[in-house]
Amino acid sequence: MTAPAALDLPVPRLVVWRHGRTEWNATGRFQGQMDPPLDAEGRAQAARTAPHLVAAGLAPGTTVVVASDLVRAADTAAALTGLLGVPLRLDERLREHGLGCWEGLTRAEVAERHPEQYADWLAGRPVQGRGGEEAADVARRALAALRDLPPAEVAVVVTHGGTAGRLVEALLELGPQHRRVFGPLANCGWSELARQGDRWRLMRHNAVVAALPGRVEGPAVGAPAPVPADAAATPEGAAPPPTQDADAVL
Repeated sequence: MTAPAALDLPVPRLVVWRHGRTEWNATGRFQGQMDPPLDAEGRAQAARTAPHLVAAGLAPGTTVVVASDLVRAADTAAALTGLLGVPLRLDERLREHGLGCWEGLTRAEVAERHPEQYADWLAGRPVQGRGGEEAADVARRALAALRDLPPAEVAVVVTHGGTAGRLVEALLELGPQHRRVFGPLANCGWSELARQGDRWRLMRHNAVVAALPGRVEGPAVGAPAPVPADAAATPEGAAPPPTQDADAVL
């Protein structure tokens, strides 16, 4: 991805925010472009994270919020737009990396049915024969979505683990050989990038608002009461355990 393509954006600051947890994340099932909803913890994650994003310098008159149109991303974004009082833009170009025949399968099922593909995925090599999308195409469509935003001081981009990774890599001009230099975003984790001169710089990566131990959190508006945070959530900078959050390490 060339520098001009990544620099030609109408905003100088980006917050790339991954959606909250789904039941499929919790059970290690690949989602891709399938559309499972947030689970109770995912809704709680969005509700407790949105105020922190606002406090970090978001204002209604200077912020645009755009999200993947898949429900797990759109509902996460709504927790923020509700606080800011700004419209939510939905763009299918911010959907997750299409995973072809892996979508809907658990990590264990992929390892059993497609062992060579699974080994390549674990090693960070291109996966042959799976179908779906190439990484470069994911980055290209995500950047195209951002180029179509209106001018603003900051854009909050609510997307998915794989798409977030490809977008950050493209903005930082990292080639295929540098994939997975940065750890994956946890559910409701975010990264912040700023344009400085002729480059984008990563200012913050995989920031997460953790639930306080023993605290019972109130639900988001219109949502059922959440369950406590998963004590085995993916730690910052680490690959998830084999049974958890398959989409985080795309």
